[in-house]
Amino acid sequence: MGLFSFLKNAGAKLFKRKKEEIAEPVEAEKTHEENLAALREAVADLGIEIKDFFVDLQGDTVIAFGEVNSQADKEKVILTLGNVEGVESVDDRMTVVAPEPEADFYEVKKGDSLSKIAKAYYGDPMKYPMIFEANKPMLKDPNLIYPGQMLRIPKL
Repeated sequence: MGLFSFLKNAGAKLFKRKKEEIAEPVEAEKTHEENLAALREAVADLGIEIKDFFVDLQGDTVIAFGEVNSQADKEKVILTLGNVEGVESVDDRMTVVAPEPEADFYEVKKGDSLSKIAKAYYGDPMKYPMIFEANKPMLKDPNLIYPGQMLRIPKL
C-alpha cells in the first residue's frame, strides 16, 4: 500500500473535460462519474480478477481498493490507473492474496527503449521481453513507449 506518483500530463486520454472547465455542478458530477467509469473500464480491460474492486477520484488522485491474487496484478492495476492523462497519483489501498517482492517502477525518459531499460536493470538489453511481458496488456508493442509513462520492472 502506498501513494504512487505519475506524470499528470502524460498517459491515456480517458477523461472527459476537467471539472474546472464545467460551469454547472450537475454536469461536473456527471463528468466525474464518467471518468470513474472510464477508469473502471480500463482496469476491466486488463482481465485481472479483483475482489471487491472500488475506485474513487479525488482531484488528481485515484484511490483504488480491492483484493488481487498476485503482486504483479496489483502493480498492473496501479500502472493502468496512473498512466492516465490528468492523474498525478494513485493511492493504493489494495491487498494481495499471495504477497511477493515488489517490482520497480520506472518512468520512461526521452530516448528510452525497452532494450535500453533492460540493459540498465538487468545488464542485458536482450532481456527487454521480460519488461514487455510484465507490462502487458498496457503495452501492445515493445516499440511504443513514451516519455512520462510508468513501467513495471520485475525482479529477476
